[in-house]
Amino acid sequence: MNAATWRVVGRSVPGPMALAVWLLVTVPAPLVFFEWTHRWEENARVGAALWWTVGAAPVLAAVVAARRSGPRRAGRTLVAAVVAVTLVSTVFVGTTLAVYRWVVPLTGSAPWRDVLVGSVLLAACGATVGHLLGRGRERPGLVPARRGYVAGAIVAVVGALLGQTTVQLGAEGSTEWQDWVEYGAVGPYAASASQSGELRLPAAGRYAVFAVGSAPRDPDCQVTGVDRVVVSATVVTIAPGDYGGDYASYAWVASFDVPVPGVYSLSCRTWDQQASYTVGKSPRIRGAVGALIHWPLIAVWLLGAIPGLLIIANTGRRRAERQSAHDAPAAR
Repeated sequence: MNAATWRVVGRSVPGPMALAVWLLVTVPAPLVFFEWTHRWEENARVGAALWWTVGAAPVLAAVVAARRSGPRRAGRTLVAAVVAVTLVSTVFVGTTLAVYRWVVPLTGSAPWRDVLVGSVLLAACGATVGHLLGRGRERPGLVPARRGYVAGAIVAVVGALLGQTTVQLGAEGSTEWQDWVEYGAVGPYAASASQSGELRLPAAGRYAVFAVGSAPRDPDCQVTGVDRVVVSATVVTIAPGDYGGDYASYAWVASFDVPVPGVYSLSCRTWDQQASYTVGKSPRIRGAVGALIHWPLIAVWLLGAIPGLLIIANTGRRRAERQSAHDAPAAR
């Protein structure tokens, strides 16, 4: 490619709003759709999630190409425009593939090469159609600053909420589960409300506290050993659930460490006097999402709000540029 093509590539990079829509369609949407349309004990499959990316690629390319087209774009620039938009779309597709490979590695096998090749080919087709449809039309004017700020604020709030949901569903779908082993429990079916549940832990190390059914996700649980040493369980910030089987649903709500094996007692205080909690092995969650569930909630919200904050920042930058351009002739 020559320098002119690279300049076209630079001008074809979508703005923050396109980035926000792309992230919404390719990451939270597949996870939420799967959660709504499947039984709770089924995990999202990475192959099904990636095909959303294949469908989104030509739409992104067509929209970007149509917005870049204008009355002065001659037919000889078609190839350069299509190549530029296809390259930009490929970067977006590659970013989504990286998310599902290292951040939210869902269960199942994925046709990575087929998804990438198919997305690139469809993006090229979408870019061609978008360029031809948009050629000869005036480029849309700049969005008023007030509207950009409002849109950015809405996207930031929605992104923060969806960020928490995405981390939870991603952790559930990325769990390497093992045979269920229960070392003890506390609750109406295990012990009376005034008593502690008994734990028989076979080895030193980390164990998980699971909420049974609809039990609150933020219990104050403590484990006491024979030497009366009290170990407080650390609450999981974003509790992944849907563990278990047809008989019961469990959510991982806290973790604790014990120095030696033996018999311990478990007590969990919460507002629901009928809540039940059980202790088992800590789930093994692949990818970076396994660490994200332990992040402070404010950090996860900020992570999800980044696209909206970028829209606000971009709106402010464009407003400053327009103001500077308006003031320049007056100064002369």
